[in-house]
Amino acid sequence: MPTYLDDLLTGAHRRVAAARAVEPLAALRERADAAPPPPSFHAALSQPGVAVIAEIKRASPSKGVLAADLDARARARAYLDGGASAVSVLTEPDRFAGSLADLADVASLGAPALRKDFIVDPYQVWEARAAGAAAVLLIVAALDEPTLATLNDEARAAGLDVLVEVHDDAEVAAAHRIDATIVGVNARDLRSFAIDRDAFARLRPGLPDGALAVAESGIRGPDDVARAAREGADVVLVGESLVTAADPIAAVAELVAAGRPNHEEST
Repeated sequence: MPTYLDDLLTGAHRRVAAARAVEPLAALRERADAAPPPPSFHAALSQPGVAVIAEIKRASPSKGVLAADLDARARARAYLDGGASAVSVLTEPDRFAGSLADLADVASLGAPALRKDFIVDPYQVWEARAAGAAAVLLIVAALDEPTLATLNDEARAAGLDVLVEVHDDAEVAAAHRIDATIVGVNARDLRSFAIDRDAFARLRPGLPDGALAVAESGIRGPDDVARAAREGADVVLVGESLVTAADPIAAVAELVAAGRPNHEEST
């Protein structure tokens, strides 16, 4: 039986084919190469304490509509004012109601922006670069290993950082083989959308030495950030709780404070 992930990947391949018919890869690459170089996503996350990647997400398959009328640029500005180190932008349109326009709006602020999508083709890497992204997400569960390696190389050639997403030991091993420098452990299984809140603690010891470790999904508030810090997270990626927050500046600031060194001792 097809899974949620299968459906999302089918949609990704269909959109790539449609986009390529309008703008060939060579023309897209030329446009991307003409864009200003993005800021360093990796450098922005490399700071004392736990860095926060705050997410722009209008909807999700598990929760439905979250923020249909969201102004992506204004919400990202609030995240940055609250102390977020980078902004993740869902660009998948069918289940997450995202777009490359949202990514371009957020990237125009000058802070590092992550294209979070179901990347299956080098074309999408260059779309991200042309829209101003500083990094792309590669989901190991969505890719065979040769494609994972190809996309990782393509992103680096485009001047982008890569967040490599894993959710089990076999996927961690694949991250090692491509020398991943930023590895996210997703507590959500994209095949079923179930959450395993112990996934990060279980997989963190096996992540590549020196790679930034990102805790993804299930981060709802300061207590979760403090727990991730104790378990060895360098970064947390937070979506639903921030995109629905009445005061996003304060919500991000609370997460940033919870991830500061010696936070527990100072409170």
